[in-house]
Parts: sequence; C-alpha cells; structure tokens
Amino acid sequence: MEGFNLPLDLAVHVMKNILYNVEKVIIGKRFSIELVINALVCGGHVLIEDVPGVGKTSLVSALAKSLACSFKRIQFTPDIMPSDITGFSTFNPKTGDFEYRPGAVMSQFILADEINRTSPKTQSSLLEVMEENQVTVDGVTYAVPSPFMVLATQNPLEYLGTYPLPEAQLDRFFMKISLGYPDIKEESYMLGRFKAGNPLHSLKPAVDASQIIALQKMAQNIFVDGQINTYIVELTRNTRHQDEVVLGASPRASLYLFRSAQAWAMYQGRDYVIPDDVILMAPYVLEHRIMMKQEARLKKISALNIITRAVESVKMPSL
Repeated sequence: MEGFNLPLDLAVHVMKNILYNVEKVIIGKRFSIELVINALVCGGHVLIEDVPGVGKTSLVSALAKSLACSFKRIQFTPDIMPSDITGFSTFNPKTGDFEYRPGAVMSQFILADEINRTSPKTQSSLLEVMEENQVTVDGVTYAVPSPFMVLATQNPLEYLGTYPLPEAQLDRFFMKISLGYPDIKEESYMLGRFKAGNPLHSLKPAVDASQIIALQKMAQNIFVDGQINTYIVELTRNTRHQDEVVLGASPRASLYLFRSAQAWAMYQGRDYVIPDDVILMAPYVLEHRIMMKQEARLKKISALNIITRAVESVKMPSL
C-alpha cells in the first residue's frame, strides 16, 4: 500500500474502517468523527471545543487506539512548562555534552487535553511543531515522527480558569468542531454499551501509519477545477470585508479549505471536488479564524453568520 497506488475504493474502505472502529466507543457523532478523519487525511490538527462530559477526550483516545501509531496525552494545567512539551537539553558529565530529552510532543498523535487551561507561554510552545512538524531546543531542531497530528480539547471560554488561545495558534488548527449532547436514544444506548465496562479499553487498531500516509498522499491528487480554486479564494476573501469582522479568514484558511474539500471528495468515492464539498467544509475550517467586533457580539452576529453570508453572496461555479 504505497504512495499514490492506493485505489480509490480501498482508500474509502480504510477511512470507513477508522470510522467504524471509533464508533465502537463514540455513539451518535458520526459526522464529527468524519470531520476528524478528514483532518487526519489532510495532515491537519483539530480543536474540539465543548462543555465537559460530552466525549471530547474519549473521541481522541478512540481515534488514537484505532491507529497503530504512537500516542501521548498532555494534560494542560496552569503549572505545566513549555519544556514539558518540547523537551529540554541536559548536561551529561560522562560525555561532556548536552543531550536532548524528548518532551511529550515527540509522538505521532498528541492529545492536548484542556489546552486553554494553561498559560499563553506554554500554549505557544506548540506553534512551531503544529506548523513545521519540528521543535527547536537550544538552537537544535528535532523532527517529530510521521504522521503527526495534534488533537486539542478545550472548554468554552466563559468557563473559569481558561486562557483564550491567540489568533496565531487558532489559525494553525485545521478545523474546529463541537460534539454537543447526545439525544435521548443515543444517551440510553450509551448506558447499555458501557454497562460491562469502557469499550475503549478493548479497542484494537484498524489501520497503521503506512496506510495513513498513503491516504494523505492520495488526497493531494484529488482533482480540483480552477473555477473551484477561485470559488474557495472568493469565499475566504468575502469574510475579510464584512462590516462586523475585525479579522477574516487567512490565506492559510483558503489552503485548508481546498485540502478538506479534496479529502471529503475522496471519502465520498470521487476523484474530483464539487462545490458542495467546499460549502460543507467551510464552517469547520473558517469559523475559528474569524474574529468579530464587540458590537457584532452584542447583536448576536456570529462567525457562522459571516460564513453563511459569504456562501450566499459568492457565485457558485457551474461545473
């Protein structure tokens, strides 16, 4: 299963295998799981924001156990230091040299649990690795293993003891999702499934690292027409020029929307992107990159309203 030789139907099968495996633990959140798989295929990072107890950490743990890759969890607290994440150099008296001691980030999959409960200084220690897949300690650069993905959870900002993520760090997350509460049937079914214990403990890997890398390479080959390229750019640019917006979606948002549409098309069994792929992915890729003016918040105009306006005002290409 090497590189671009992965057949389209087999790629869909591999992605579905991940989905079904995670659903052994997470009930009734199929689309949220599909979005996380989309980000995985694009080599992006995911921010999951929701109230406590809805399964944010369980979703990340189930995904990690579904992949035969290394996994580390970082529990963010106010006293955690940047060196705990990136690693540090220590002097070895036997050799007379400084030796690098890897931090928690030296793994293929990272759960940054409650990322907004630590200081901005510690939050910023993830900036380099999330963008360049490497960390620099004492002037020496160390690459993280491949594939690499950060899945961060955070509680809503109005909760006590939280530090809002800066715009630069939010922009490094490929997408932001929310799980929400399950409905009555889903919550009742969850009680029955967890009666004999947590199914997460017995979860087995469904795919390995080579399959993930093959998916990532194949997604890059999904065809995107030039008109859709223009459509994506016009959508993101539209968010920058609305009156209620302080900061619109960045050029990185255009690139990520392009990639997410490719991965979603592949997941649907197509080797080409259609405008509906772009429209479906836009809220999850763009929302957290749009900063609203204070008066807009008072009028209850949200970033999602801005994205809806952009979709309605930008002409969809007719392919």
